[in-house]
Amino acid sequence: MDLINELAENYAAAYTSPEEALLQRINDETYATHAQPHMLSGHVQGRVLSFFSKMIQPKYILEIGTFTGYSALCLAEGLRNDGELHTIELREEDAILSQKNFDSSIYKNKIYLHNGNALEILPKLNYKWDLVFIDADKDNYIHYYELVINQLNDNGIILADNVLFHGQVLEEKIKGKNALAIDAFNKHVAEDHRCEQVLLTVRDGLLLIKKKK
Repeated sequence: MDLINELAENYAAAYTSPEEALLQRINDETYATHAQPHMLSGHVQGRVLSFFSKMIQPKYILEIGTFTGYSALCLAEGLRNDGELHTIELREEDAILSQKNFDSSIYKNKIYLHNGNALEILPKLNYKWDLVFIDADKDNYIHYYELVINQLNDNGIILADNVLFHGQVLEEKIKGKNALAIDAFNKHVAEDHRCEQVLLTVRDGLLLIKKKK
């Protein structure tokens, strides 16, 4: 299902600040060589991530799902001088590729890549997160959310990607495993008295979650 008119997407991209050279290279190489390039955040959403990071000016950022490193580099643009970004990638091949991309960046000394199962790694990361980006396996979105919500700073933000899941959550009878998991996650957050949220129809859906004080 096409959620956004292609002409509107192209128009939005034309009037969005351009990617810097490294991000453009990662974008191009991912689409040229990766088997699942659609998983890349891409130009417009990347600028959205950058904007939020720059507004929050986080000291500690967590990303669950590194892929080829594009979104992490966008998020890193708002880090404080003494800040750190911790990103977790399950697939070793993507982790190796991401690390190469990070090593080419001015943020290479601020980004810490963890290769492995996020459910096992997250409890070992003892930080108070200012900004969290969830973009990994959909079955575990609720688990990831519950693992990080109590480690979120009072003014911290969680961003969850793919919350429209290609429009499949809009179907009268949701069938796909991932779409069912995303629908359950959206309902879980909506019913959580600890937070407030807004769902943006950017790309494949971006859920903004803020913990209540």
